[in-house]
Amino acid sequence: MKSNPKFIISGGGTGGHIYPAIAIAKELQLQFPNAEFLFVGAQDKMEMQKVPAAGFAIEGLWIAGLQRSLTLKNAMFPLKFISSLWRSRSIIKKFNPDVVIGTGGFASGAVVKVAADMSIPTIVQEQNSYPGLTNKMLAKKAKAICVAYDGLEKFFPADKIIKTGNPVRSDLLHIENLRDEAITYFKLNPNKKVLAVMGGSLGAKRINELIFKNKDYFKSQNIQVLWQCGKGYYQQYSNEGDDTIKVLDYIERMDLFYAAADVIVSRAGASSVSELAIVGKPVIFIPSPNVAEDHQTKNANSIVMKNGAVMIKESQLDKQFTEQLNRILSQPQVAEALAKNIKQMAMPNATKEIVEVIKKWM
Repeated sequence: MKSNPKFIISGGGTGGHIYPAIAIAKELQLQFPNAEFLFVGAQDKMEMQKVPAAGFAIEGLWIAGLQRSLTLKNAMFPLKFISSLWRSRSIIKKFNPDVVIGTGGFASGAVVKVAADMSIPTIVQEQNSYPGLTNKMLAKKAKAICVAYDGLEKFFPADKIIKTGNPVRSDLLHIENLRDEAITYFKLNPNKKVLAVMGGSLGAKRINELIFKNKDYFKSQNIQVLWQCGKGYYQQYSNEGDDTIKVLDYIERMDLFYAAADVIVSRAGASSVSELAIVGKPVIFIPSPNVAEDHQTKNANSIVMKNGAVMIKESQLDKQFTEQLNRILSQPQVAEALAKNIKQMAMPNATKEIVEVIKKWM
């Protein structure tokens, strides 16, 4: 096996594709200190900032996803896709990778397809319980498909599927002893229960409305709230902070955010679900209804079916939220069962196992 292999890694459009890609690259870097890395993303998406910030080079493609409605952007899609295929071929020829890894998103569709056509080994990593269009398209020629959920034989060739779990941040593996530090970091009262709320980096409109509406309820129940409202909503809600509610636009220390929590409210994106399983705290999932094939509901259901979390649909929040939160906070046996069951579904060695699959094809 080469001591200085070359890897092209492609995934983007959302943090759910980007952060697993970065986690895989960092584990490969640990095992192959002399390796060379090149990321490929969409030229106007968040990976163009996040990947360099993590210390890796990136090339951008002129590519964008299909819109759900008829738009000029959709009319441009064939041209953009052909352009991205030509650009991918040029990038691959110049860099000459040993393996190409795709974690989802339209940019990865182009570069992984071209690599497979050039007989370069390709590995696909699928985060969700319902695969995206890109990974379904790439599966046929991929050498292996690393997944986090059971039952994906419906979408991928069964002999290529390897259940590894999703890559997560290594600093979340040992948060048990960080509560005191977390309470100090967020300036919380150590004698009050903490509800940690997150809606993703941009924020979740319906979750933010829910928290705002229940401010008086939290006060009456002596609950502190760590509320990550997202950069898109911070200006709207930043003045709502007080002794009960701490309003955050972005979470710098996810380990401390999770460590402080007694209960967590979250969307059900694949990366979040995998992180929360490792964290092992009671969770109320509020899946986004605005995602392809309603895959967040499917992700959450895979946990709820094993009594590892509570799920509330957006349409039911006003009826069920305070009732479910009260049940978890007032009944220790309920909270303990949820925490224990979700923890049993954790796959903490996912990143290392994905790297083992990659090494097999180098």
